[in-house]
Amino acid sequence: MKKNLFYLFALICSMSLFTACSDDDDAPLAPDYSQAIDTDLVGNYKGTLTVDMNGPMTFAQNISVTKAGNTAVNLQIKDFSFPGIGSLGDINLQNCELTQDGSKYTCERNEEITLQSPVGTCPMATAIVLENGKATVSLEITWNGVEIDVTYEGTRLKGDESSEAKITSFTFDMANEANAIVVEQPVINEDNTITFRVNKDALAESLSPLQVLVPTFTVSEKATASVTSGQAMDLSTDVTITVIAEDGTQATYTVKSPSQNSLMKFTFEEWSEVTSEYYLPYNEPLPSDMLATPNEGAQFLNGNSDEVTPVGYPTVMEENGYEGKAAKLITRDARDSQLAGLAKAYITAGSLFTGKFEFNLLGALVPNGALKQTHFGIIYDKKPLKFKGVYKYAPGSPFINTVNGVATEEPDMVDECSIQAVLYTVESEEETLDGTNIDSADETRVVARARLEDGSAKEEWTTFDLEFNWVEGATYDATKMYKLAIVCSSSKNGAYFCGAANSTLTLDNLEVIGE
Repeated sequence: MKKNLFYLFALICSMSLFTACSDDDDAPLAPDYSQAIDTDLVGNYKGTLTVDMNGPMTFAQNISVTKAGNTAVNLQIKDFSFPGIGSLGDINLQNCELTQDGSKYTCERNEEITLQSPVGTCPMATAIVLENGKATVSLEITWNGVEIDVTYEGTRLKGDESSEAKITSFTFDMANEANAIVVEQPVINEDNTITFRVNKDALAESLSPLQVLVPTFTVSEKATASVTSGQAMDLSTDVTITVIAEDGTQATYTVKSPSQNSLMKFTFEEWSEVTSEYYLPYNEPLPSDMLATPNEGAQFLNGNSDEVTPVGYPTVMEENGYEGKAAKLITRDARDSQLAGLAKAYITAGSLFTGKFEFNLLGALVPNGALKQTHFGIIYDKKPLKFKGVYKYAPGSPFINTVNGVATEEPDMVDECSIQAVLYTVESEEETLDGTNIDSADETRVVARARLEDGSAKEEWTTFDLEFNWVEGATYDATKMYKLAIVCSSSKNGAYFCGAANSTLTLDNLEVIGE
């Protein structure tokens, strides 16, 4: 009997154990999406954010997804903005519990969200879908009774995308007539502003030329820009360009509405011809009330007679300039001229300048007399900023050095050209600097100078863009009267009758930009 009771008890225990094991096997396991979260969901996403509050507006935007647990993620939208309000801070969605449906992971919930002023705390309904490297986020925010719909769509980044977001160049193609008012090409500054200058005279009647400017720009490799290069841009006001790197990194550039500056420009397209019964004809650049050359004096070295061998004029018109015509300055060897010998002027350097050449034959024969006949400068009522142009230069041979009225050839000396612009003060319009004092270090009237320091040979057209350097202690004073002298010579020491025969300086498109 006892033995039977023992077997019965053992049978009951074994059945209880079997039943308990069966109950454990039937209990559902807790979900675990760790592998999918780690390998497929977390990361940075690049895409677009659309905010609809009285009309949709779309922006480039990155979001980040991080792991919050085996079944949850965190989602962050940095620098969230409302149209017309600006940045409201970050949207941080913590512990978003996911529901799996195949490869799709979703989260829907309602919560309170706190943003920066003026929004503050308000209710928000959230829906998140993460699937196959794509993220879709829908936010319905209620603020002061207004429904604001926010939609994000983006693609998960691999992590090896470029983060560079720069405008690497920004220019105006001057072959495009729409850009004719530009007098100085843009500069990309360290603070991501882009500045340039235009001719204010072209805007005297209307700002419309600013509204059709066509910039050409490039951005970092694999980056994109919020506007298209090569299309018209309204620059009557500042324009913002957003550059988006391959990984979604953004940089903002501001193209500033340009500075309006005065432009003094000489293109040398128009020349006059001066004829005489006794001398060979010569050309003079126009406008004659602004530009001058020594040709009037040189005509006495170019007699129209078979008995005299002409020296040649020092300043001539060049048909094949940088653009159209140009001015060609040539140092002439005058050693065989009896008249030049009387003046101890054994070379005649090619020169061109703003101002007047007031020739007097008897005055040219006295010491420094020829130099005093070059009246450099014209009245200028702006603050000069830049002196620009293009040139070519070929030093000649032999080099003729004049010392104490005696000319000798110096085979080891190489000629150089001279290009400069000088601003100086005057008390009246008649006052002027000349060849005896324009370069004097002791001349106190000179307040600013822009000078080409490299006067060596340039076989091809070469641009120069020179800033005016102000004399120590000098500043621009609009109450004073100034003259501006542009002075160019084929031999930098030609004023002292030193230079190489046939040294040739060709000039085109001289410009002075002022404000």
